[in-house]
Amino acid sequence: MAMYEVTDLQYQAVYNVLSFALASMMAATAFLWFRSFGVKDQYRSAVVISGLVTFIASYHYIRIFNSWVDAYEYPEPSKHEGLEAGSPMLTGVPFNDAYRYMDWLLTVPLLLIEILLVMKLSEDEYNQKAWALGLASALMIICGYYGELVVSGDLTPRWVCWFISMIFFLYVVYELLVGLAGATNSEADPVIKSKILMAQIVTVISWCTYPIVYLFPMMGFQAAAAVVVIQIGYCVADIISKCGVGVLIYQITYAKSTKESLLSQ
Repeated sequence: MAMYEVTDLQYQAVYNVLSFALASMMAATAFLWFRSFGVKDQYRSAVVISGLVTFIASYHYIRIFNSWVDAYEYPEPSKHEGLEAGSPMLTGVPFNDAYRYMDWLLTVPLLLIEILLVMKLSEDEYNQKAWALGLASALMIICGYYGELVVSGDLTPRWVCWFISMIFFLYVVYELLVGLAGATNSEADPVIKSKILMAQIVTVISWCTYPIVYLFPMMGFQAAAAVVVIQIGYCVADIISKCGVGVLIYQITYAKSTKESLLSQ
């Protein structure tokens, strides 16, 4: 992607948000994997996969963070400037945001699978939904990648990619809220049912931020400003959709395990 000069504030904003997102992913991974032993075997896969999602994201956030650091460097402060280093300068090393799309290509289908694993679905229904949602989400991400490279100038490629990706995005959202409504309503326990519904809603709400962030360059954000708000927006959305939903998945599996333990006594 094209590189732009950034101010010290812009650089530090992206630096700190990327660092926070990385810490969130690592903390969520440790929590989910340690707590996976606190649920029954039949629900453990959902929690382990939730931790796998944040683990994969942690790796890619390390790469994104390092790429951002390598793309800029601060000039040596002169005697006249005192301790003020000024704004960072481009090093000539491009910032590689493709790591984010590689992350989504792996984690988004897994996010959908972890939700399916805690729902009352037959084996055939699970396989059908998993393949359909996994394929649709992968196509959504692949179709959006090329447009992500264009943040200023002629934004036609970005518009085209956005519209194509939205077709698959709307299908996934429809399946989460409508296609899986029957499985959600089949839960007899109102507490478990509400938690599953919450996981679906939080997933959809957090995912809705991605296409909005994608539109930031069309809203007037250009060059460096566009890069900064896009990076911050995607980090916030990732934390909610990966860490937040992962914790909800654990709560659902823990509630189901506790209920079954009580019934077996």
